[in-house]
Amino acid sequence: MYSQGLIGSGSENEESEAFLARFQARIDAEEKIEPNDAMPLAYRKTLIRQIGQHAHSEIVGMLPEGNWITRAPTLRRKMALLAKVQDEGGHGLYLYSAAETLGVSREEMTEELLSGRAKYSSIFNYPTPTWADIGMIGWLVDGAAIMNQVPLCRCSFGPYARAMVRVCREESFHQRQGYEIVMTLAEGTDEQKEMAQDSLNRWWWPALMMFGPHDADSSNSDQSMLWKIKRFTNDELRQKFVDATVPQAEKIGLKIPDPDLKWNPEKNDGAGGYDFGALDWDEFWRVVKGGGPMNRDRIAARKAAWENGRWVREAALAHAAKREERAATAKVAAE
Repeated sequence: MYSQGLIGSGSENEESEAFLARFQARIDAEEKIEPNDAMPLAYRKTLIRQIGQHAHSEIVGMLPEGNWITRAPTLRRKMALLAKVQDEGGHGLYLYSAAETLGVSREEMTEELLSGRAKYSSIFNYPTPTWADIGMIGWLVDGAAIMNQVPLCRCSFGPYARAMVRVCREESFHQRQGYEIVMTLAEGTDEQKEMAQDSLNRWWWPALMMFGPHDADSSNSDQSMLWKIKRFTNDELRQKFVDATVPQAEKIGLKIPDPDLKWNPEKNDGAGGYDFGALDWDEFWRVVKGGGPMNRDRIAARKAAWENGRWVREAALAHAAKREERAATAKVAAE
């Protein structure tokens, strides 16, 4: 999708005030920054970190859903879930390719993930013991992802913005698919509705944590906003998600597990919005730092996949080298 290249100004010492001012002027003018354009080293590093984490999240996110493909209740559900997992794998590939344009290899990014230096979304460190959890991932997790990712279609870095257009289209389908699963359960037997409510109780707060820490505690948010990598703050996106999702829950008769949730007509500059309870940030940081229920399992699965797929990567490289050699020989013969 994108070619790999070494991009950047070379070193921070070369980044004069005039250079930084010219770069910011391009950002302010809504110009897209392309891989071969000069850019501040910090801008490049921020993008590598964010796009890499995003790519890792798409790939790790395949694991809890892939575990349910053979156990989905009907053939239709199996086929839909299989298609969704394939989509997520494709999203990871788009994003790794976008990051590669910044001069980092896929191997480097994967090694950082497996060593713990790179992170993925904390939401995937929670278990999926029931079929309702698969619906909840589609409705809440993909819904939160859409809220965060649609603005990324206007990201200042061109390859990332263009990759996100297709990703968001497919994620919108995933969100509707998940909501339909949850709605079917909520309208089913008492046992099925109880399963859906139990799943909502477990996933609601982790879904809100997906947007990251409060703005005051986010060390990268202000600069990312200035560079227009991000268009909204963590708290703004979290509020948008709550306002959009609460009516969806009410529509199908499920109750948001928050006793402090209430409508506030004065919120959002008088447009109205929901007040909601405080998040457990101690849990958030514990999971981010590797203490979640499924952290070890997720990394172990990625390590196994990376090692088991080594022969495929080596075979593909050998095949590509052989094709280049044959093409070079044919060119010489033709001359």
